[in-house]
Amino acid sequence: MSVGKVWLVGAGPGDPGLLTCRGREVLERAEVVIFDRLVGDGVLALMPRTARCIDVGKEGGRHPVPQREIEALIVREALNGHNVVRLKGGDPFLFGRGGEEIEALLAHDVPYEVVPGVASAIAAPECAGIPVTHRGLANSLHIVAAHTKEGGIAAQDYDALARLDGTLVFLMGATAVAEICSQLLARGFAADTPTAAVESGTTARQRTLVGTLGDFERKARDFGLRAPAVVLVGPVAGLASRLAWREKLPLWGKKVLVTRPANRQGRLARMLRDLGAEVVEFPCIATVPLETKLPPLGGHDWIGFTSVTGAECFFARLAAEGRDVRELGGAKIAAVGPATAAALCERGLRPDLVPAVYDGVHLAEELAGRGGSVLLFRALDGSPELTETLRARGVDFSEVPLYRTETLAAPFQPVNVDAVLFTSASTVRGFKKACPGLEAPLACCIGAQTAREAERLGLKNIRVAARATLEDLINTLKEDGRS
Repeated sequence: MSVGKVWLVGAGPGDPGLLTCRGREVLERAEVVIFDRLVGDGVLALMPRTARCIDVGKEGGRHPVPQREIEALIVREALNGHNVVRLKGGDPFLFGRGGEEIEALLAHDVPYEVVPGVASAIAAPECAGIPVTHRGLANSLHIVAAHTKEGGIAAQDYDALARLDGTLVFLMGATAVAEICSQLLARGFAADTPTAAVESGTTARQRTLVGTLGDFERKARDFGLRAPAVVLVGPVAGLASRLAWREKLPLWGKKVLVTRPANRQGRLARMLRDLGAEVVEFPCIATVPLETKLPPLGGHDWIGFTSVTGAECFFARLAAEGRDVRELGGAKIAAVGPATAAALCERGLRPDLVPAVYDGVHLAEELAGRGGSVLLFRALDGSPELTETLRARGVDFSEVPLYRTETLAAPFQPVNVDAVLFTSASTVRGFKKACPGLEAPLACCIGAQTAREAERLGLKNIRVAARATLEDLINTLKEDGRS
């Protein structure tokens, strides 16, 4: 058996947007992923569904998997021929013990690569509006580990730290605040020295505490400061209230799960991130094209498309069978909504009908009112409401399934989710199967049919978009924040 390879990947401070391009590239082809506690859910969601996911998470004072066992695990998986991604919060070499893990790999001749990561020592303060250096205030930066590898408070040369002229950044500093403040004050730091802490930086749970060295221990206690937290001492800490930017975004503080298929997530995820949300791209379903032979297309008054996927599969089948749209003849084109209409327009078909309400029932009502025979291209397991309405209205129709939907297994269970977005009834069903124990504090549904499925499956606090568009779906989140 050939030896695999190990990539030590810095996962960044939590926000999946801060994972490097190279980090994402190697993660997406991993066979085994070994990850720490501080790796964000949005980063974990990028690994292949086929990968084995091993949690070796450590937190202050608690090490469920000792470091030496982690090193042995990495080596063993590589020697078994697997491509292993060792995901480490922040950067592998900044108090990440990456060097120790490389020593273990070298001892067994295991090939490896290091992928640097964005360090929380800089990124967390930046997301709170604190520049770690600033002209006239701080021209140097000093990063200090507040805890030892055994979990206790690290012994520091505070006399040396007191002589430094710059910003002091203490990583893993939540439980070391009293030690930091008392020791620096004893070495001559002024009690009014600006001091700040950023908890869970870059994520939806980010909180910022600002004070002075003299009152910070009390403030941190009253604030309930918790790990993970970065503590900063120096004049730049006083800039937080003026330069803070992320809290001003409309969806700041929301951790949102996007459940639609992976090839449909991009635009919705980007829109949410632009508004400040922490996004976990967590596809619960996948669409699988069927090898359905297309029927004769002529002789119908209407050709109907009920989804973007249906439109894409239709044109793929046309190409595969060596046919083209001339077979449609004089048939008119109907699309369930603007996204489907846009997909058709991109391929040279401009719909004659898009219902005012973007769902299957209203499409059926509109078609029934226009008269004529209808040929529908849709999912094998599509909502029956469309065909039931056509049948009840006496419409002459036939349907051709071009794809099916399958539920995806969840490689891990996301935590602290504020809202789950559903773009179809099938995403609701997929979510309930993939995450049976995860409650959705807020279930945002793109339309009435999706909302009915969410209600049927027991979801609570359901919000329905005013119109079946991604923009209106996102508005349900904004409105919830104002309520």
